[in-house]
Amino acid sequence: MPSEAITISEMHKVYKMGDVEVAALRGVTLSIDRGEFVAIMGPSGSGKSTLMNMIGLLDTPSAGSYKLDGDEVASLPADTLALVRARKLGFVFQQYMLLPRQTAMRNVEMPLVYRGVPTAQRKLRAQAALRLVGMGDRMDHRPRELSGGQQQRVAIARALAGSPAIILADEPTGALDSKTSVEIMGILQRLNREQGLTIVLVTHEPEVAAYAARTVLMRDGQIVDDRRNVRAPLVGAPSEARKGAPSEPQLHEELHGRHIA
Repeated sequence: MPSEAITISEMHKVYKMGDVEVAALRGVTLSIDRGEFVAIMGPSGSGKSTLMNMIGLLDTPSAGSYKLDGDEVASLPADTLALVRARKLGFVFQQYMLLPRQTAMRNVEMPLVYRGVPTAQRKLRAQAALRLVGMGDRMDHRPRELSGGQQQRVAIARALAGSPAIILADEPTGALDSKTSVEIMGILQRLNREQGLTIVLVTHEPEVAAYAARTVLMRDGQIVDDRRNVRAPLVGAPSEARKGAPSEPQLHEELHGRHIA
């Protein structure tokens, strides 16, 4: 298996708006290794969201190559892309995207319901993921009973429950205050460092990008800078996130082990 989780070569994306063609990506080439934590930055219209959609298999390029875990996926049919997306990718969005009438537990379970995971197994996954992000004592709470930071933790748990190799986080702190943003970035750092998850983060905030180990800067549909964050701040896991969290072997067993289909 290749060391690169993501390999993009000469990717272009052109949108047609009537008689006008808009080039959102202009020959982007990017490689992300397994276990990397990468932030993609850029101003509005830079192409960073388009690139994230391509990485997340939510859109297809007009030209170029995209290999995910060494397999070419740029030209796969839509139904196959949906299967690959469900098995390999986890998504965290700015607005949480939680079902308002469902508990935290049920919100985390729902993607596994659609994948046909048996009830007992999906509950194990959901419980392990919620404990990992410090929500073990709020599994029965609904979104309206949770703060914004707590809702985002549930959203991260939902992404984790599918046992993805890659987490894609699109402005995950955009709706949060600065203190809560630090806590969320601490959780993402811990998932990267302790679980070995590859994390790709899109943000327009340099302070948020600094928590990643590497920053890719985009402008006008192209990558204009790609550098290591040698002084990336390390965030200690908040006490709430550590409370009730399973041990490393236990977590591996519950999220990835033999009990899970």
